[in-house]
Amino acid sequence: MKIWSLLPSATEVLFALGLDEEITGVTHECDYPPQANSKPRVTHSEIDSSRSSGEIDLQVTGRFRVGAQIYGIDEQRLHADPPDLIVTQDLCPVCAVSPSDFARHMESTGCRAEVLSLNPNRLGDILDDVRRIGAATSRTVEAEALVRELSGGIDGVRESIGGDGERPRVLCLEWLDPPMPGGHWVPEMIRIAGGDDGALIAPGEPSRKLPWEAMRRTEPAVIALMPCGFGAERAASEAEVLWELDAWATLPAVRKGRVYALDGNSFFSRPGPRLVDGLEILAHTFHPDRIAKVPPVGSILKLVTPPAGGSSVENWTMRFEPLIGVPS
Repeated sequence: MKIWSLLPSATEVLFALGLDEEITGVTHECDYPPQANSKPRVTHSEIDSSRSSGEIDLQVTGRFRVGAQIYGIDEQRLHADPPDLIVTQDLCPVCAVSPSDFARHMESTGCRAEVLSLNPNRLGDILDDVRRIGAATSRTVEAEALVRELSGGIDGVRESIGGDGERPRVLCLEWLDPPMPGGHWVPEMIRIAGGDDGALIAPGEPSRKLPWEAMRRTEPAVIALMPCGFGAERAASEAEVLWELDAWATLPAVRKGRVYALDGNSFFSRPGPRLVDGLEILAHTFHPDRIAKVPPVGSILKLVTPPAGGSSVENWTMRFEPLIGVPS
């Protein structure tokens, strides 16, 4: 069986199920596990992702406005060496190629591959998608083993946090300019990890643009920056834009130095196996005394607060430093 994976999370699942040799095409963003980098890249993006958050948002909005695609496909390869199975998604047109877009490429090349479209909204959906991929690739035993492993990790965090004790008010930002709170599985992750998300977005609902005032009113004690597609360093480097938001400097999380830049690209944006690692990272961020497992090196950068007696927070430049972690 020849398989094309059109989203990074599916690529991670396919490798976890032992389908290394069957994968004949991946996206330009598939970088995990490292072996994925050796596979043919069959997509490209029309968005310049090296630009700032605000500029990326303008590019995406502009292309949607005129009905232009976000991603391109290698039609020559699709025609010359067609896959038997294509794994794609119908969750977010910004995150990966959608079935409706890819259908046109299949028609023009005469490709008759089976298309498996994933649409997870919560953690349970992601586990179900592992099973669906396993069924489509004759790896049901391996899929069930992976589901048990991931379920055990989720339950482990839930048990470590427990139902008692303080639950800090948390704001997780999936995008920085404009600021957007995390949606889909992120609200559920916040709650399992021992935080209170202020009910900005219900578990399972997609992220969307909300008035900054609605986010500010939650008075978050912890802020986690996890922009879709960004690592921790990239998130930290663009955090200065948040200083322009009304009353940002007065938020409890900012004043107490509990603002964190997280590796959203690896552990939060992709609905795959590493969301369990992301759950552990969140739990460690909210309750470091309750989670024994140390996060991977570089997955969390912490806001450095002004020294006592130094300049006021309102006039201070955001700086981050890495927390101690273990190699990933």
